[in-house]
Amino acid sequence: MHYRLAADPSLPHYIAVEARLTQVTQAEVELQLPAWRPGRYELQHFAKNIQRFTVTDGAGNPLPFRKITKDRWLVQTGGAPEVVAHYNYYANLINAGSSYLSDEADASPMLYVNPVNLCLYAEGRIHEPCTLELAIPADWVIACGMAQTAPQTLYARDFYELVDCPLIAAPALHQIQYEARGVDFTVWVAGRMAFDPERVVRDFKRFSETQIDLFGEFPEENYHFLTIVLPVAHYHGVEHRNSTVLVLGPADEGEGLYTDLLGVASHELFHAWNVIRIRPAELLPYNFTGENYFPTCFVAEGVTTYYGDLMLRRSGVFNDNAYLKELHVTLKRHFEANGRAFQSLTESSWDLWLDGYDKGVPDRKVSVYHKGAIVALILDLHLRQISGGTRSLDDVMRLMWQRFGKPFVGYTLADYRAVTEEVAGESLDWYYDTCIFGNESLLPLLNSYLNPLGLTVSTDENGSIQLTPFSQAA
Repeated sequence: MHYRLAADPSLPHYIAVEARLTQVTQAEVELQLPAWRPGRYELQHFAKNIQRFTVTDGAGNPLPFRKITKDRWLVQTGGAPEVVAHYNYYANLINAGSSYLSDEADASPMLYVNPVNLCLYAEGRIHEPCTLELAIPADWVIACGMAQTAPQTLYARDFYELVDCPLIAAPALHQIQYEARGVDFTVWVAGRMAFDPERVVRDFKRFSETQIDLFGEFPEENYHFLTIVLPVAHYHGVEHRNSTVLVLGPADEGEGLYTDLLGVASHELFHAWNVIRIRPAELLPYNFTGENYFPTCFVAEGVTTYYGDLMLRRSGVFNDNAYLKELHVTLKRHFEANGRAFQSLTESSWDLWLDGYDKGVPDRKVSVYHKGAIVALILDLHLRQISGGTRSLDDVMRLMWQRFGKPFVGYTLADYRAVTEEVAGESLDWYYDTCIFGNESLLPLLNSYLNPLGLTVSTDENGSIQLTPFSQAA
């Protein structure tokens, strides 16, 4: 499929899309727009942002078509060797998974695209190469993980790569480059340059090397942090194959904004292994037409949340106080918001597709991010305790990489459990019954592992969670 994106000539914030399918031999072709995007496990129905939709042959003659689902079109080709879909997509939202096109009055013009939002594919031809042409001024800078094969033209080996490579194009982008363990990294910043480039290089290099050292290798030859800084409060990141999108604000927040940058960047980089490659079997390959239910988001997101901050501490970017401050935030978000929730982690992983990103009714679900990070901490401390510090969750993640991530074969809940028990050298029935399949409070269990480290988690008279030295709590 060959795509061309341009500004709609008559409507602000609309991207005009031309999707050209060549070498057509069938009498009918089905065109599908994704209903969701990887990294956010809920249906987002991107087709609702399309205003108009037409189909022609390669010479511009109309072809008959009809919509057969909310985001799927059946085209009668009439023997035409090319099918060209023409449609426009409303792009007036900036978050880490959206698309945005500034209007003519904007002082800082920008095209920001997550191709999964607006690029459709032909059924049966999803594995074919794709090109993406941008109708932008020749002097604009393009930040993207895809290869650039010609001016304003990007190339993907298949549709899966295309939709895993967001892009930012603008007259100017701040660019910070560094190298870690032989891998080239680039931090791109659109908007106000609110960070010290030398500090970014120093800190990002530290946590990047620490993460690479954990796994022993990096999955890609290069990596891009596509960062958008907004004038308003925002905090969001989404992982991709060899890049991530980070949207942060406000631009004038100072040290708090930089701490946010470090936290979300470290989290998303860990995803380059965990979920991009160490992927639940139920998500391999992605089915873009509907829900992809899986029970292990506590591994994909919870373990990643735990390691995101831990890598900052282990690399020396965070000191003990900074790390414990972030841990305290995670504890508060779980125990204060849904510490008494009825659902288990596996149930809440499954129900992400129902209401996982909404507040929902009281005491029903847990966060796979926050509770998932806490149970990862418990498992890590248990493995260290029973082995005298010779084994840890690091060993689990290395085995997951070697057996499932590097060969890219997908893992099940049973696979993850088997690996954790192999590293432990014992049954972990108690851990899975309590932490993963259960819904009882984790406070007593968590404290049994934190107290020997001189820490305790308690609740004050107002119900607020406190993380304090054990001697003070006593």
